[in-house]
Amino acid sequence: MTKKDHGSEKGPLLNRRTALLSGASAAAIMSTLPGAKLAFAEATDAPSAEPSGEMRDLVAALHEAVDADATEVQEIYKDLHAHPELGFMETRTAGVVAKELQALGFEVKTGIGVTGVVGILQNGDGPVFMYRGDMDALPIEEQTGLPYASTVRVTNLEGVEVPVSHMCGHDANTTLVVAVGKALVRMKDRWSGTLVLVAQPAEEPIEGAKAMIDDGLYTAHGVPEPDYFMAMHTGPLPTGTVVLTGGRLNTGSQHIDVTFFGSGGHGSSPHVVTDPIAMAGAAMTQYQTIVSRMMDPTQTSVLTIGMVKAGETYNVIPTEAHLKIKLHYETVEAGEKMVSSIRSISENVARSFGISSDDMMPRVDVRGYAPPVVNSRDWMARIADVLRQAKAADLTLDAERAIEAVALFDLEAPASDDAFALIDGIDGVQGAYIFIGAAPPDMVAAARADGHEYPFFVHQPNYIVDPDAITFGTKVATVIALDALGK
Repeated sequence: MTKKDHGSEKGPLLNRRTALLSGASAAAIMSTLPGAKLAFAEATDAPSAEPSGEMRDLVAALHEAVDADATEVQEIYKDLHAHPELGFMETRTAGVVAKELQALGFEVKTGIGVTGVVGILQNGDGPVFMYRGDMDALPIEEQTGLPYASTVRVTNLEGVEVPVSHMCGHDANTTLVVAVGKALVRMKDRWSGTLVLVAQPAEEPIEGAKAMIDDGLYTAHGVPEPDYFMAMHTGPLPTGTVVLTGGRLNTGSQHIDVTFFGSGGHGSSPHVVTDPIAMAGAAMTQYQTIVSRMMDPTQTSVLTIGMVKAGETYNVIPTEAHLKIKLHYETVEAGEKMVSSIRSISENVARSFGISSDDMMPRVDVRGYAPPVVNSRDWMARIADVLRQAKAADLTLDAERAIEAVALFDLEAPASDDAFALIDGIDGVQGAYIFIGAAPPDMVAAARADGHEYPFFVHQPNYIVDPDAITFGTKVATVIALDALGK
């Protein structure tokens, strides 16, 4: 496929299960995303150019290639769904990916960043296209009622037994890594360059991408740096929808552990001890002033205290109190300011309780990191054109330009994903993070009839991925890769 024939056409999608939304209904749906900022402009009805004969031929070949493996791919998805694994524990999942990619002829590297898998396929001269999916599940007890629902319980890395399930769709994201590999191997005569497929561990604790980098992804393991980098994630919009946005999409994020130290003692005599619980409580109140009084109110910043743990019984003042804090921020500089503010507040609170020695000062540890997801505006605009011409999307949200019969949005959400840590600092790389709808259309219709925009949301125990959405997502990702790698 050449790089010059990119028109547009209204019409049905590659996937027949579509739910074309008007600009108004798209606005209603997207405005319910928690915390999302949306800028709305009128949709355009400009005339469309007919897709080229080459594009029509490519789309036909794409259907044939993806549909040939669709049943097998959906069975892989169901298997991964029934056997979820937590971050840095994805040994079985990694084994499935490695086996599938080896069978396709990829050079496979395993154990990167503990459980990460990379497949490399060289197919002549050309750019490097990297596609990433995340493998880890969540400590949530599944309540979907699916015949392949998870009943798994494991002892996590902290020694606690928890239920495990894929209530964020990472099983679908992992399956797409394999599915895109299968499709592009079948279509090797239509592209030239190097395809790199990444199955990344531990996205939920936002540690996996950095772990792969720290383990020498591009150095010790010799993985080529990408010219194009793409990640895709499912969401509770109807199967057959695609969400694109140019510029900043997700915030950066960090996980912070804070430990306060005291002397401990009898609950009846607090005057002779130093109480870490009281220190933690005072600090938690002051942490809330970081966002409200220290951060630019025109920029997104969020500080959430997700865990407080101290003591074991009524009448014993413990020696330690532990907090787990989640940060979201719009810029790297803002994140650094939030972390330094947490350190300052924690130490000043400790001093106010009489702590003076360095070894008793609060410990502040950064456990995970995700840079802001900032999509390449030019490439996202091109992707929108390619998907429209290939009839591969029925809902396209693009921050730079109106797409036919669809509203123009600038979507910024205070969510995070560590995918772009894989390309942090690489000059010239084009990045794209894309959402695809994966909720069964009948469930979406029923929810809306009942006055709800979504039938479920990510991280809820009833989150469902429509297996047909994986077939659809494979076509979306593959046509984007073919355009980037086109001969």
